[in-house]
Amino acid sequence: MAELEQAASECCAPEAQAACCEPAEKAGCCDPGSASCGCEVDGEGAVRERVRERYAAAARAAACARGRRGSEVPLADEQGRQIFGASLYAGTGEEATAVEASLGCGVPTAVADLAEGETVLDLGSGAGADVLISARRVGPSGRVIGLDMTDEMLDLARRSAADAGLANVEFRKGYIEEIPLPDASVDVVISNCVLNLSGDKPKVLREAARVLRPGGRFAISDVIADPDMDAATRTDMQQWTGCIAGALTGREFEDALVAAGLGEIEIRETHRVHEHAGAAIIRATKPGAPA
Repeated sequence: MAELEQAASECCAPEAQAACCEPAEKAGCCDPGSASCGCEVDGEGAVRERVRERYAAAARAAACARGRRGSEVPLADEQGRQIFGASLYAGTGEEATAVEASLGCGVPTAVADLAEGETVLDLGSGAGADVLISARRVGPSGRVIGLDMTDEMLDLARRSAADAGLANVEFRKGYIEEIPLPDASVDVVISNCVLNLSGDKPKVLREAARVLRPGGRFAISDVIADPDMDAATRTDMQQWTGCIAGALTGREFEDALVAAGLGEIEIRETHRVHEHAGAAIIRATKPGAPA
């Protein structure tokens, strides 16, 4: 018991509380009977709720003041280089609000090879920047679906799409582990630094493969962990909601894609986002000839 009390005391220092616990949870986090102070990952539901809270805060901040962040997710490294967020969209010409609320680690639409008339699904679509880009590329005969679990992000995305005058987009509330679409219903699945936020990544990849048509393409930006990422980084919730602690290694990602039934896999690092992780483009294809 003495060891638990000491651990709780150390974890619940003010700076640790700010990193580990939401304000309403601080009393429970500092229970002397708990050594974790809310810092460790505790099941898929806990991961999902923490992620939702952080990204809801980012959406509220973007809606209230462009360019000001309400999220605790760091967007730059120690040298000030932008590794997440809006700066990665420089030159795309997308609506400011959608782009400014982005917490992504790349621009998946740059490598998705979208074509006129295709149906695109964006997993964890956030404020809708990648949906807006995709909608213009697939044209009026195409369709883009944004899937997100955060009401605040969905509201922001719908406003951005309306402001852009795009009629070929829709946003749905749901979980990327349980995609609310029928089998073989989309041509392309994209995502921007979202799979790492899931507590069950193999399930997400199986779902992505399920909704892809034969010959369909999977093209995402995400974070790949170095093989030597330490256990403390992997279990820290603060880093998890910043897309780092939940990362798979390149080999683990490739194995999960193969297990999901996808092939022609390409994993290419684009830039470093952490001492033990880098952002990467991940592409794959569902076997079979397009209809």
